[in-house]
Amino acid sequence: MPLNAAHANVAIRRVDYGNPHEAAALVELLDGYAQDVAGGGEPLRVDVKGGLAQALHQRADAFSVMAWTEDAGAPNRQLPVGLVNCFEGFSTFACKPLVNVHDVVVVPAWRGQRIAQRMLQVVEGIARERGACKLTMEVLSGNHSALRAYAREGFAAYALDPQMGQAQFLQKLLD
Repeated sequence: MPLNAAHANVAIRRVDYGNPHEAAALVELLDGYAQDVAGGGEPLRVDVKGGLAQALHQRADAFSVMAWTEDAGAPNRQLPVGLVNCFEGFSTFACKPLVNVHDVVVVPAWRGQRIAQRMLQVVEGIARERGACKLTMEVLSGNHSALRAYAREGFAAYALDPQMGQAQFLQKLLD
């Protein structure tokens, strides 16, 4: 599909976690991402699928945006083609909130259409409304297309002092 056609047919909006259709679409997109090599290659656990939307709904610090397109086979039905999940954190150095972009998902058939960039622009607007000082995210170093896309949107590795090197994302699993 040409870039302009995709732009004309895609709507980006904030997810209503309490809406069963939107909640199901969120879980479907995230499960597809989890099964992708970039998401770890494993489906979401059954308990995660069943409880995710409600858990997000209960978190005041969470928000998501989703990209939708019209279903060609059913004109009044929309299909989800992208998702971004975000969580508010806090920057002690700025004494302001920050927004962490936790998941960025674009359905494989829609990649290369700048869907992620459009969703990130909406996320940036919401972050600004919340008074956030910055957006943060983690990305795998081998995901070159995502790195290029994020760079186009102004994301870059950071260092407080270049002699100390760039920040790295680390984890310690607790369960």
